[in-house]
Amino acid sequence: MRAVIQRVTQASVCVDGKTIGQIEHGILAYIGLGHDDSLETAKKLVDKILTYRIFANAEDKLDKNVQEVGGGLLLVSQFTLMANTRKGRRPDFAPAMSPSEAEALFAELVTYAKTQYTQVATGEFGANMQVSAINDGPINFLLEVE
Repeated sequence: MRAVIQRVTQASVCVDGKTIGQIEHGILAYIGLGHDDSLETAKKLVDKILTYRIFANAEDKLDKNVQEVGGGLLLVSQFTLMANTRKGRRPDFAPAMSPSEAEALFAELVTYAKTQYTQVATGEFGANMQVSAINDGPINFLLEVE
C-alpha cells in the first residue's frame, strides 16, 4: 500500500461540479492499494499518516503531526500510484488491486481513519475527481507499508 501525502493549506475534491470533500490546513493523502493489501495494512498506513511529523514546531522543525496541529485529512483513492513504471513508456497497472476489492478496502480504510480522527474527508472511489490543493512548503512524502 502506498500513499503520497502533501502538507496543504487547503484541499478539496469535486465530482460533477460539486465539492464532496474539503479540508483547510492539513494533509491531502492519495492512497494506492495493491494485491496483497489488507485491512491490517490499511490501519498501519492510516496510523502512519496521522502520526507522521510534517508540521513545524516552535523552532520551525518538522516535529508535529496532523493531530497535534488540529489539521484535516483528505483521503483520495488513486490506483495509479500502484503502477509499475520501471520499463517502457506506458504504466503497467497489474500491481493494483481489482476495483471491486479496492473499493471495499478503501471504504474500510476511511471508516478506520474516522474512528481514529474526527477531521477526515474523502473523495469518491472510482469517480472522475477534480482535486485542488495548495501545497504548503511544498512538502510531499511517499509512504509505503506492508
